[in-house]
Amino acid sequence: MTLPLPAYEPLPEAPKAASDLIEVAIAALHPTQLCVGMAEIQHRIADFQNEDPKERRRYLKTRPIPLVRSSAGELWMVDRHHRLRGLLAVDPEATGWGYIALDLPFNNRSAVLQALRQRGWLYLYDGRGLGPLEPEELPETLLGCQDDPYRSLVWKLKREGVIDRAPLIPFHEFRWAAWLRRKALPPFNSQQLEPALPAARAYARSAAASRMAGWKG
Repeated sequence: MTLPLPAYEPLPEAPKAASDLIEVAIAALHPTQLCVGMAEIQHRIADFQNEDPKERRRYLKTRPIPLVRSSAGELWMVDRHHRLRGLLAVDPEATGWGYIALDLPFNNRSAVLQALRQRGWLYLYDGRGLGPLEPEELPETLLGCQDDPYRSLVWKLKREGVIDRAPLIPFHEFRWAAWLRRKALPPFNSQQLEPALPAARAYARSAAASRMAGWKG
């Protein structure tokens, strides 16, 4: 299966000064993707449960959320979906810090989503890799995101150091997930990644993957 993921504009870097960040209620943020990898979510939940709340707030300031703001003040998150979805499971009232990556002169949801789509800042495939769906199919909140086991698999490969980070490429991990979907892998799911890991590691290290951002060989 080939997922024709769109060209994209890179995400703007976060500002250097903490004073340029804004505090936002995570539950009020709109996601820009249909899916998450539940293996990473569970890992994030465990981390947040074992973390001191003051340390957590300091940590979140070092991982600001790139945000798109409509003229009505609504906010769409263009990254950090997994970290913040895990945090919501621990604290539904949690806040985080973000920066405005883009201000849009629209208060209409459809116009905002179209502007994001044109920039390649939406991921519109479902948990089975089917799509692209219409932007209106995106969930209203992080809690509505589906599970994509291939996204879980890529998270594990990144955690092992097989794939490198590319923080300014929107949906970097989903681009790897789309690539791996075309490969022959044994059955697996987000709770049981082990059957697919040996083959996935080999594919991700192969020369065939060398054009992928984050390839390490």
